[in-house]
Amino acid sequence: MKSTKSKRAKQQKSTMVLGSQTHYFAFGVPLMTCALIACTLMVSVGRCERIKDIVDIQGIRSNPLRGVGLVIGLADNGDTTLLSRQMLTNILRDSGLVLSPSDLTGGNVAVVMVTAELGPFAREGSQIDVDVSAVGNAKSLQGGMLLPTPLKGLDGQVYAVAQGGVSIGGWTVAGDKASITKNHQTVGRIPGGGIVEKEEIATFVEYIAGHRIITLNLRNNDFSTAERISRAISQDYPDSAVVVDAGTVKVKVPSEISHTGIVDFIVAITKPEVEVDIPAVVVINERTGTIVVGDNVGISAVAISQGSLVIKIKEMPIVSQPTAPFSDAGDTKVVQQTIIGVEEKDAYLIPVSRAVTVSELAKILNAIGATPRDMIAIFNTLKKAGALQAKLVIM
Repeated sequence: MKSTKSKRAKQQKSTMVLGSQTHYFAFGVPLMTCALIACTLMVSVGRCERIKDIVDIQGIRSNPLRGVGLVIGLADNGDTTLLSRQMLTNILRDSGLVLSPSDLTGGNVAVVMVTAELGPFAREGSQIDVDVSAVGNAKSLQGGMLLPTPLKGLDGQVYAVAQGGVSIGGWTVAGDKASITKNHQTVGRIPGGGIVEKEEIATFVEYIAGHRIITLNLRNNDFSTAERISRAISQDYPDSAVVVDAGTVKVKVPSEISHTGIVDFIVAITKPEVEVDIPAVVVINERTGTIVVGDNVGISAVAISQGSLVIKIKEMPIVSQPTAPFSDAGDTKVVQQTIIGVEEKDAYLIPVSRAVTVSELAKILNAIGATPRDMIAIFNTLKKAGALQAKLVIM
């Protein structure tokens, strides 16, 4: 029994070292690839990142565009709905052909929703990528061509026009009784298929009380990281950066910097590296069995025990041949026989006499042969007991 436990614990633990980070992967039940990812950093040497990689500049963002279009040339894989025939009728009427929807048969056209992102610095005449998604009952958009479609913003104005051949990155091969499909057939993409007709240039410099202000928004809110960003910027530009809250740092553009020099100023203030403070948090996804443990997670003095009760139920058919003396009663039938076995595996009580690190925690959990589902139960119980010194997030 002891060698079996040791072998199982060894199979569940695999360690990969990359630089200063150690990743622990625990493998448990089938189809569960990665159950525990504990990313640990050296406490004495903090992980530093460039400011530009951990913040967004307020005002620099994309704007969503959308429109309803028609894809043609689908070789009997398109819509058979009234909507597609009505749209095709309207397009043909614009060309001088007076038809009604009943005059057309569906199959070669499909109504699609066209979406795109208008970049913060996209100029008039620039090309953007567009996505098309079938609205009706089209089987595939393979080989289709999107007719010119206006793309509007949320304000109702047209900012781009999309058209071109649809690429779905897959295919479908079908016979009378079977078919093979690669990738999703009713969603496609047109690289560079949108032409910008109206630009919406981002505004990232605010004017407050006669000063030019640039706002940096942290992607992960944290007071410590925000303060370090402020200090790093103030080393090159004294008294220019102010921490507003855990997610916002405002930077004043010095008066000696001209309008044309603001770009160089942004490059300068986002280039320094700062140490990113990682909160103590444990994230659990019960649907996939994934556990992510932060570096600063601590476990107080506890004793952990995890046992398993395995119940095996087997159904097997047997032939029943009843016999009765001096009688022809009874029929030969196939009946189901149920075999139930109960096995209770040994549980180990593992003492934890002090606060442990993530590395030690992973070793302890692997030592008791815990599966991913067991680890989820352990973390939930540790939180209830007050021994988990971290925030527990369950997805």
